[in-house]
Amino acid sequence: MQVKVQAMGDYQTNCYIATVDGKDFIIDPGVGATQWVLDNVTNPVAILNTHGHFDHVWSNAELQKKLHIPLYTPKCDVPLLSDSGWMPDLPPSTPDVAVEPNQEFDFDGTKVKFHHFPGHCPGCSMIEIGDVMFSGDFIFERSIGRCDFPYSNPEDMKKSLKRFKTLNYDRTLYPGHGGTTTIKQEQQYTDYWIKNI
Repeated sequence: MQVKVQAMGDYQTNCYIATVDGKDFIIDPGVGATQWVLDNVTNPVAILNTHGHFDHVWSNAELQKKLHIPLYTPKCDVPLLSDSGWMPDLPPSTPDVAVEPNQEFDFDGTKVKFHHFPGHCPGCSMIEIGDVMFSGDFIFERSIGRCDFPYSNPEDMKKSLKRFKTLNYDRTLYPGHGGTTTIKQEQQYTDYWIKNI
């Protein structure tokens, strides 16, 4: 797998292009992501959202239109894609697939699974492709997503972190902000975050 990354917008939100067996998956196309994506894909097959916050989904609709590929968004966050109350200028987008919690897809032999870890927002997910995960705003390097936003839920975040702690395998994590880390690396901080939420 080849992973390209570019931080987008004021919040430096990571937009990723994961290329597996010649297939390009675009993950979290944020503010101003369109041209970078167009310059770096050769065979785009899908746009994947880890969650519905504006800085991760801003370029969804533009890329759907230009690339003619489907958009996959966690079902619980679909309302956020057109919610004008929090971010009035957000270009609304409509997913082709509203992803059920923990749903898995097969793209011509490439498995993609959305692991549901709510708390930061209702649909917050880590997307597993091959032997890596794109952790969105659930887990960062030595940090976690905030759970004091509209639609956040601190109790859900605690439950998600407890479940994250029980994962008995390791994967490289590509977060929504900042640098890469691993499951095992971040599991050592899980108790601290649970205690301090």
